[in-house]
Amino acid sequence: MRRRPCALQLAGLSILVLLPALPAAAGSRIEKSLTLAPGGKLIVNTEAGGISVTGSDEPGARIVITSTSDDLEKRYKFEFQEAPGEVRVTGKKTDPGWTRGLSVRFEIRVPKATGLSLRTSGGSIEASALEGTVEVNTSGGSISIADLVGNLKAHTSGGSISLRQVKGSALVETSGGSIEASSIVGPLEARTSGGHVEVKDVSGDAVLRTSGGSIEAKNVGGRVMAKTSGGSIEVSFSRGNARGGDLETSAGSVHVSVDAAANLTLDADTSAGRISTDFPLQVTGTIGSSSVRGTIGKGGEALRIHTSAGSIELQAVK
Repeated sequence: MRRRPCALQLAGLSILVLLPALPAAAGSRIEKSLTLAPGGKLIVNTEAGGISVTGSDEPGARIVITSTSDDLEKRYKFEFQEAPGEVRVTGKKTDPGWTRGLSVRFEIRVPKATGLSLRTSGGSIEASALEGTVEVNTSGGSISIADLVGNLKAHTSGGSISLRQVKGSALVETSGGSIEASSIVGPLEARTSGGHVEVKDVSGDAVLRTSGGSIEAKNVGGRVMAKTSGGSIEVSFSRGNARGGDLETSAGSVHVSVDAAANLTLDADTSAGRISTDFPLQVTGTIGSSSVRGTIGKGGEALRIHTSAGSIELQAVK
């Protein structure tokens, strides 16, 4: 015998049939194309939002601003200015209390040969494939720079910093986050108030500082100044590099690799640990398990190593 559907089943079916489709997610999009020839400068100053700038072989500056809000232009006032050799973009909140939680992102394409000055009060900054001086600053967000031919200055009040393939001097600083850099053709200065520092393939001098974290520097072609208040230090100098350096940690071990043919003056000591080296040394004064002073090879520039709590290992690389 065939059963009839009950009223409850029919009611459920009606609900499914009459259920309206969900609305698409709201959002805003602003697009601008401005005149900017190669060799010019892009200036962005915004009170909030992430910024991404990419160099290309096309002339002009193309700016795309997106947001999760569908009334972005009521919440923000944007200005776009053109001048000979310069494009300036600014973003200001019309009502600071009204824009809490508002997500804004700037995606910009410029000629490859363009200098940058980027500043945001809250958001990440990315820049790649550029030739020119780059200065970036964010009050809260990460910074990522890649494929740059030009000098770099970067600061974030809270976030990590990543550098890759930079030809020029680089000065980077974060008030709280890690720093990673690779393939730097030129000098590098990297400072963080809390986080590890990791660099690789730096052709020039390297100044590395952290208030709390380890430091690792591989294949450095210049003098190394490395200091941490809490963590280990590991440094390898490139072949032929006898520039020396000053390596110091308040809590951790120190491992150093140097060209076996290098000529250096060594000053190493530890407050709580041992010192080991496979270099033949000409000792100056007395030698002990926790303090060594002398010359490597014919002597030369100073290599100072100090730790308050840890061992020191000096390795000769052939």
